[in-house]
Amino acid sequence: MSISTDDFQTVQKFLLENSGISLAAGKEYLVEGRLQSLVYSEKFDDIHALVVKLRGDREGDLGKKVVEALTTNETSFFRDKHPFETLKTAVIPELLNKPELGKRITIWSAASSSGQEPYSLAMLLAESFAWATDWQIKIVASDISEEMLEKCRAGLYSQFEISRGLPAHYLPRFLQRTGSQWQMKEEIRERIDFRYLNLYEDWVGLPRVDIIFMRNVLIYFEADTKKTILEKILKVLRPGGYLFLGSGEAPVGLENRFQPADFSTSACFKLAPAP
Repeated sequence: MSISTDDFQTVQKFLLENSGISLAAGKEYLVEGRLQSLVYSEKFDDIHALVVKLRGDREGDLGKKVVEALTTNETSFFRDKHPFETLKTAVIPELLNKPELGKRITIWSAASSSGQEPYSLAMLLAESFAWATDWQIKIVASDISEEMLEKCRAGLYSQFEISRGLPAHYLPRFLQRTGSQWQMKEEIRERIDFRYLNLYEDWVGLPRVDIIFMRNVLIYFEADTKKTILEKILKVLRPGGYLFLGSGEAPVGLENRFQPADFSTSACFKLAPAP
């Protein structure tokens, strides 16, 4: 079934107002595909009936489920590789040589989706920096989807998900077989603090951080919202900290504060002191 223009525009406006994410015209196929499962699970006759209900119940559970359905994005273990190599070979070693950090480093995975990115970070730390026993290196991972956060906390992945990017030698070391799935071992799950956070709203309770992974996220927002998010980052990222963006993203409008890292081929930016 196809979605009508009026229904698409209703969903488009609802998503923008509740998450800041802009759905461009021509994305009707995506909305149809993402909402179809909700039509079945919530027992609506069709997408139009779902949208009618959404118009009258924008603050209810259905609204939250619509946002979740439309904001779950593509991910995989060690996606694009280069940012993780940069983290391992340059960023973490640099921060470990900064006594002013008080032997504490906090990494924020800002849109954790189904968890592959923060678990990639946790496994990298366990393999490459196990020797730094006198340092507390913490990972905070957030997402707008409560459903995805539950999946993240369980740390359960299918063979297909495991086959996408996970180095073969990591499998026996960091995961264990659970039925037909693989589960992250407790020592890896315990490294990550998963929490709900809507980037469009206030970042309540988020600690000061040293490294932010916000890769392939800003592309979904309009220009004004992108700048607002970058300005919020200025308040939580410590001076000299690092921001990793997607390969097609840049800190537009705040280039004087986020300066490209000399050592990186990734979209990695170092926070400069305020002028």
